Amino acid sequence: MDDMRGLTLFLMGGWTDEAAVSRNTAKACYAAAIEAGWTAELLEVDHDIASQLHVIKPARVFNALHGQLGEDGNMQGMLNIMGIPYTHSGVLASAVAMDKPMTKTALANTEIVFANDIAIQIRDGVITPHDSAAPQAMVIKPRNTGSSVGVHIWHEGDAYPQENMWPEGTQLMAERFIPGRELTVSVLHGEPLTVTEIVQDNRFYDYEAKYADGGSTHILPAQIDRDVFNTAMEWATIAHERLGCRGVSRSDFRLNDDAGELVMLELNTQPGMTKTSLVPEQAEYNGISMTALVSSLLEAAQCD
Repeated sequence: MDDMRGLTLFLMGGWTDEAAVSRNTAKACYAAAIEAGWTAELLEVDHDIASQLHVIKPARVFNALHGQLGEDGNMQGMLNIMGIPYTHSGVLASAVAMDKPMTKTALANTEIVFANDIAIQIRDGVITPHDSAAPQAMVIKPRNTGSSVGVHIWHEGDAYPQENMWPEGTQLMAERFIPGRELTVSVLHGEPLTVTEIVQDNRFYDYEAKYADGGSTHILPAQIDRDVFNTAMEWATIAHERLGCRGVSRSDFRLNDDAGELVMLELNTQPGMTKTSLVPEQAEYNGISMTALVSSLLEAAQCD
């Protein structure tokens, strides 16, 4: 029997550093969609994507792209113009959430606490704090990438990083390093799922820890103070709503137990959904299977 809902395309890949995890997300979600009875195909994104979509004319797309192009509002804008409904957030929410300083600005009048920014300067190719009094530790990272790509943690006594550690033209930012636990909260259609604590051997939850088998251990629900647990859930929901996110988002936090300090790091509008990812795990904890999760996102697909 034909699927009256039409063809769903799963967009994946692209040309960013996050292309590999995008493919893994797409393949996992595609398999779930097929199991749920959707008519679907995978499509590798290249610079001819607009022409391909014009020829294929899908009923909707599942945006499984990560990083620039797929997560920063560009793909969303093109799909809006073409009138093709898509999953996840629209242009504005995607663009703002992808730009970490802009996210802070957009959420400045909420109760959400972020790590303090640190002004940096680049002299002779070396990145240093702008003020002579350097912090004990700081995080230097691109202002607009995901999956922890390009994140460098500097501790007092370390050599300052070289600008050429990042691709030419990368816009960098720096924040005070927050020691402690790594927490995350997924929000699905406006409802927070739970808080997960991420435990890994690495000092930082980097790309390898996020996506490699055995790269980290997930504790859910997180065994933390109930008030902190509820605050993380509330902040993730506020951020999702204030930024105008749709479908699913995932907010990441650091919890410094010694200082009693909870800090939001960022909100992801295109969180990974591979077999090691946090969103499907939190959904399963709430009784939502992978097939139901993917179907709910497809059913909510829309243009701005």
